Amino acid sequence: IRGRWGRGGVGAGPGAAAGAFSWFQAVDADRSGYISVKELKQALVNSNWSTFNDETCLLMINMFDKTRSGRIDVYGFSALLRFIQQWKNLFQQYDRDQSGSISFNELQQAFSQMGYNLSPQFSQLLLARYAPRSSNPSIQLDRFIQICMQLQSTTDAFREKDTGLVGNVRLSYEDFLTMVVTRMM
Repeated sequence: IRGRWGRGGVGAGPGAAAGAFSWFQAVDADRSGYISVKELKQALVNSNWSTFNDETCLLMINMFDKTRSGRIDVYGFSALLRFIQQWKNLFQQYDRDQSGSISFNELQQAFSQMGYNLSPQFSQLLLARYAPRSSNPSIQLDRFIQICMQLQSTTDAFREKDTGLVGNVRLSYEDFLTMVVTRMM
């Protein structure tokens, strides 16, 4: 994450983490008092110095946007920073070789430790979709956050339908689409 994680944060007020206010001001390029997806993207970088992708930034803004305006205030930004730090800590825990990215084996292990019983084929599918093409594909922090948020959201939607906790549900095509649209978009 680009920027300072320093102490201070004069003017942050209750509910905003120390240092979040000064960083908020630096990220709020248009001085609107809000952070947009574009501004957030400019502020967040992966370990390889690539900026966070638009999809992940939009997912995170939407998560902390209490007014549904497509932007967050200083309190939403402060909560977002804590959220990212938690995911970054988890990412570093699963990045066993400390390469700054999550490989296939590390992703499989992460899913298992998070309680997901997913096939190697599914992990390969995710890497094919979200990792840059290479002989040894791996994902950066932004895609890790995106994948985990989407997996959590769709799992929650599935569990709402799987009332008997049997691991199978029967739904109509429209019910399926409704689950996807309400959870992913």
